Amino acid sequence: MPVDLSALCERNLELCGVRKGEVVAVLAGKAPTQTAYADAFTSAARRLGADTFTLVADDTPFDGTVGQTPLAGNTAAINALKQADLLVDLVFLLFSAEQIEIQESGTRVLLCIEPPEILSRMFPTKDLRRRAEKSEELLRNSRELRITSEAGTDVVYSLGKYTPLTEYGYTDTPGRWDHWPAGLVASQAYEEGVNGTVVLAPGDIIFPFNSYVSTPIRLDIEDGYIRKIRGGLDASLLEDYMSGFEDPQAFAVSHIGWGLNERARWSALHVDSRTIGMDGRSFLGNVMFSTGPNTEFGGTNNSMCHLDIPMRGSSLALDGRTLIEGGKVVLDELVPQPE
Repeated sequence: MPVDLSALCERNLELCGVRKGEVVAVLAGKAPTQTAYADAFTSAARRLGADTFTLVADDTPFDGTVGQTPLAGNTAAINALKQADLLVDLVFLLFSAEQIEIQESGTRVLLCIEPPEILSRMFPTKDLRRRAEKSEELLRNSRELRITSEAGTDVVYSLGKYTPLTEYGYTDTPGRWDHWPAGLVASQAYEEGVNGTVVLAPGDIIFPFNSYVSTPIRLDIEDGYIRKIRGGLDASLLEDYMSGFEDPQAFAVSHIGWGLNERARWSALHVDSRTIGMDGRSFLGNVMFSTGPNTEFGGTNNSMCHLDIPMRGSSLALDGRTLIEGGKVVLDELVPQPE
């Protein structure tokens, strides 16, 4: 059944608290798809009584490289977006100085790039928000995160320096960013506080490769950096890609977290080539290992090389308390409940 995109956008903007008297800005490129999304969001915002405007940026299709945006150096555009109560980002500002500046003004930011069918299937719920915020609380109050797996992963993260990040698909809090559709939580360790081994097993997903691992990849991690990458062809491709940035910070371990959205599908990348991978990042019980930039958490690593790698079948514990076992959420407070 075709998706009524404008009606779907209106439902999300309602969750975002958009109301009469607010200003909703949309940042879009020139591609027909982005124009359609911009029209859907602006018409939805007007029905809710908000004032709207659209800022059309140079075309910069998202290719997995992060931190470079069409707003760089454009003070007038940035200042205009800072006047909005809500910015709908259709171009991908994440990990950029421009987005951080806009958020610091109090503007809340909603990223939206996925196809309408995925936006509809993974539409956010209040129960998803409950579980994301509970996960944030658990991370905030923990000092050690450990991941293990039958494939050979055994790695420990020292927590306590950075504030966790939640994604549940909408934002109604000033200055807060979210991504529709999403359902996950993540945190950042102390820069030198990650040690151990991560083994990527067949079926795990590497973004931005948008591909499933076919042969095991062993990552030896010491003091927060990947020191050695071992394995077959997949390992060689991964090392070559990361080395191509000529940036030592590309090998730094970034955030760690887990998926919470029971409507996300691990197989989505296999059946829909349009996706940027929020199913993979969000599916319930995945443990997502990431590398590269940590500016969204308040860190200083601004490497343009960012990898998100959702892993299946892993176990995750906080201060010795198991939350996920073999890829299944086992902590009752994080199990989805019907609304």
